[in-house]
Amino acid sequence: MPMQIQLRFFASVREKLGTGQETLVVPPDVKTVGDVLSLLRARGGVWAEVLAEGRALRMAYDQNMVEATAPLADGGELAFFPPVTGG
Repeated sequence: MPMQIQLRFFASVREKLGTGQETLVVPPDVKTVGDVLSLLRARGGVWAEVLAEGRALRMAYDQNMVEATAPLADGGELAFFPPVTGG
């Protein structure tokens, strides 16, 4: 059975992408947070722009700050947000 994770987008990332969340069925070759980033960038358009390499972007997996090398697990939650989120 394929792995699924929840994607969440916050603040300006959410505004630019036009969505706050989605369920992603993870292809077998996608094993890390960085792999998910590459997969989302490959959608092109605004996805490639907002998630472009070198852009200021923070990531959290299951509510823990992570780097692109962090491994995925079925049912996990991956969140993307700008470095400074106002309260």
